[in-house]
Amino acid sequence: MPKFKLTLAYDGTAYHGWQSQKSGRGVADRVEAALARLFASAPKLVSSSRTDTGVHARGLVAHFEVPPGEVRMPARQLALAINAGLPDDIRVVAAARAPAAFDARFDAVSKQYRYTVWNHPALDPLLRHRAWHVPQPLDLAAMKAAAAHFVGRHDFRSFTARRAGVLGDSVRTLTRCEVSRRGPEITVLLEGEGFLYKMCRAIAGTLVQAGQGKFPPSEIAAMLHRRDRTAAGVNAPARGLVLWKVSYPRQTHRA
Repeated sequence: MPKFKLTLAYDGTAYHGWQSQKSGRGVADRVEAALARLFASAPKLVSSSRTDTGVHARGLVAHFEVPPGEVRMPARQLALAINAGLPDDIRVVAAARAPAAFDARFDAVSKQYRYTVWNHPALDPLLRHRAWHVPQPLDLAAMKAAAAHFVGRHDFRSFTARRAGVLGDSVRTLTRCEVSRRGPEITVLLEGEGFLYKMCRAIAGTLVQAGQGKFPPSEIAAMLHRRDRTAAGVNAPARGLVLWKVSYPRQTHRA
């Protein structure tokens, strides 16, 4: 079965997350509908991540397979063909043949998210769907000091939202947790092997509260130690979060 790798970008404002929904309002629903126009087998996507309602992406990776007889165009034309059937807020930015063993979900070695905070008394209207507006001044040094405590291997149970069922392994490794500022725009960069449900938003919200002086940066260690969601800060709004990129071992790119 020929396999194809897609890299997708989308504005998640109008969607109920990436995952296919009964409502048809998942980003995957729209991409799979576009694929069904091109391939009679109506292939299903396997994705690297599941972004939540309102979360955006610039580099989500997914793969699909089709029977050999349905492949009638070169891979270089595939992105253009799929995009012709997509709304303007979803785009395939790259498409390529992938090795038979490639798996968009299980082969991923790291994911990078970026969270945007607009720290100014007035919200930039062009960012109303892409940033969290925090009008009061934030202490950037405190946010950076707090961010340093997240780097490394920790139990992040205090930074994940409850879902139905029992939470399994909540230990994750963050290789980067960095805070930078450019004018009123503050960016929180998070990179690691994988993330728990709403973990990025919980970390971003906690860092903002550290910048507001609601607790000292050193308190992050105690929050992690308690392994209790009520010990940590608020969840930042979904609209500021972007799945920036997903990384794979070099060999998985070769068909």
